[in-house]
This record gives sequence, C-alpha cells and structure tokens, in this order.
Amino acid sequence: MTVVIDKEALVPDSQDSRRKLVAGAADMIRRRGLNATSVRELAKHARAPLGSTYHYFPGGKTQLATEAVTFAGDLTAALLARELENGPVEGLRAFLGMWRKIVVDTDFQAGCPVLAVSIEDLPAGDEAPHQAAAAAFTHWTELLTTSLCEHGADPADAEHTATLIVAAVEGSVAICRAERSSRALDHISHKLERVVEDAIRRDS
Repeated sequence: MTVVIDKEALVPDSQDSRRKLVAGAADMIRRRGLNATSVRELAKHARAPLGSTYHYFPGGKTQLATEAVTFAGDLTAALLARELENGPVEGLRAFLGMWRKIVVDTDFQAGCPVLAVSIEDLPAGDEAPHQAAAAAFTHWTELLTTSLCEHGADPADAEHTATLIVAAVEGSVAICRAERSSRALDHISHKLERVVEDAIRRDS
C-alpha cells in the first residue's frame, strides 16, 4: 500500500537515466519546492551528469518539473485506483496512509510535489508545471468520485466529497510539515471516513 517517491526504489532499471532524473526531480521538489531548486541541483540529486539533463529535457527546468509532477501524480493515482477496488473507504485510508508515511519517514522534510509546484509563482509562459499539478488533482478527484458513485453516492455529492478529500489531505500534509507532527492527518482521518460513509447510500 505504501508509495514513497524515492529516486532509487522507483526506478527498476538503474540504466534508465531519464526516468531516474524525473523521479529525482519529484523527490527534490517535494522537499524544497521548485523555485528553490536549480537544474544543476536536480541533476546532482539524481546523481546524473548535468549534460544528460539538458539532453533528455531540452525544455530545461520547466520540462523536467512538469514531468516530475506528472510522474508523482500518476504514481499516487495508481495506488489510489488499486485500493479503491476495495471501496472508497479503503481508498481513503490508503491515500491518508501514504501521505502520513511520507511526512513521518522523511522527518517532515518532504510533502507532496504536486502541491509544492501548484503554489509556486512561475514566470509567464512557464505554466506547464501548474497545468500538470491541476491535472493530477483532477485525476485523483475523478478516481474518488467514480468509486463513490459505484458504491451508491449521488454523483454531485460524490464529486463534492472527492474534492473535499483531496483538498483536506493536501492541506493537512502542509500543516504536518509546518508543525513537524502528524496531528493534522490523524485528526482528519476519522472525520473523512464518516463523510465518505455518509455519502454512500447502501441498500438496506
């Protein structure tokens, strides 16, 4: 059930330099944000030559960041989709558990790279990372909405509930990092479960 953005563990083939750079960028962005990170630092973090970074990503930092956000978003979506096969409550628990493990295991130094990029002030013309972040949030919300509908929730209520879940979890991850405590995620877990259960209309 665990998903951790680790640049070594997430790359099955150590020779896949491009994928290693993307995973490494996602890991660094979730720790430091985008604007505070240079291409040189991203290459160093991924243990890759600087020249190879520009070879694989001619669009520079914007292209690498965009692909890193998409990578992280897809990774989370894969876990969520898998766990949602067991129902929306299980999917929610997996979603919460994943983020709790990430912030705790990194001593609250890392959060969500999708969130980190989404709040950055980017130069005009460099909106691609923001667009990738929006797409990731939308994908997670759609997965939750679909699962809620499949388990009896009203479609409109399902979408609202799914949006609430994504927003609450992402916001709580930020609070956890600021407080250096898992308190926020722990506090919302039971409340969100009740919200999900209330949204589902089971046959009597």
